[in-house]
Amino acid sequence: MLDIGYSLSRRFPDPPQTDYRRAEVKELRHDLFCGDVYLADTSADREVSTAWGWVPVLDFAWALCDIVERIDQDPRGSRSSTPQYAELDFTESADRILFQRRFGWVDIEAEWLPGDEPPLTFSHRLLRREARDFLHDLIADLTDLHDGLADNPAVWDLQSRFPRC
Repeated sequence: MLDIGYSLSRRFPDPPQTDYRRAEVKELRHDLFCGDVYLADTSADREVSTAWGWVPVLDFAWALCDIVERIDQDPRGSRSSTPQYAELDFTESADRILFQRRFGWVDIEAEWLPGDEPPLTFSHRLLRREARDFLHDLIADLTDLHDGLADNPAVWDLQSRFPRC
């Protein structure tokens, strides 16, 4: 089972004067909502997680949804033996999360984990569903915390671009 989650940082709070209704995409993706994220295989009790406190969690959710779509470009879908690759890099770090899809399965590795650590592996269908659910749940949490965010056109666009499966 796949679990994707986050925690917001108290060390890097959003500026109090932020107008979330009018925040630009760059602000939403890179400057606001900092914390940590994780992807966990609850069956194997293993996870890929950050512990830096500064990861923009909305950007992580957004990028994860983009990546899931990017590694689904082969018209043969889950029948394709050709590996498809993508990476999620962190702006303030050289570390990356690496994704490889083959035959409908996605391996997920983090560069900062020991080299002998096996990748997390999930079906592409499960990863897509959970990534989109995570995005929508995160947006719901953030709009509860921040007045005006639910009225931001970039957030509307994001939700419509990646609807729940």
